Amino acid sequence: MATANKNLSEYDKTKLPNAKDFRFGIVVSEWNEHITEGLFKGALEALLDCGAGNENIIRWNVPGSFELIYGAKRMIKTQNVDCVITIGCVIKGETMHFEFVCDGVTQGIKDLNVASDVPVIFCLLTDNTEQQSIDRSGGIHGNKGTEAAIAAIKMASLKKTSGTRKAVSGFR
Repeated sequence: MATANKNLSEYDKTKLPNAKDFRFGIVVSEWNEHITEGLFKGALEALLDCGAGNENIIRWNVPGSFELIYGAKRMIKTQNVDCVITIGCVIKGETMHFEFVCDGVTQGIKDLNVASDVPVIFCLLTDNTEQQSIDRSGGIHGNKGTEAAIAAIKMASLKKTSGTRKAVSGFR
């Protein structure tokens, strides 16, 4: 298990770009709200801790995880953001719905990253049980929302600096 030996909330702020000059969008699914609110809280706290201002963080809610794709697409087109974090939670049930939603959201977020110059961060919990989701949204494994915010800061920085080349020893 990927989170067994890693706390999702741990990061070293000194090794990150300052987020004060970046504008972030966060699209949050209302489905499994008791989980997604914890993920949002982790993301928001990490962005603020790393220098982002409240005025540079935009939150939109969507009904479910499948709608994260459209919400992120509209946010990219209308809000002048440097990065979008998509937050959702799908818990496995007795039908194939889990697989269809997880695959659709995964492919949709991937497609947005291919089609747009604005990075979209995938923060969709795809757990077998509710307890696993609780454990990853502020529970014993930390908070995947925090991890998504750190990824967003790094990707926003990459977006801003991708026009510059940095020499790397041994690479051309």
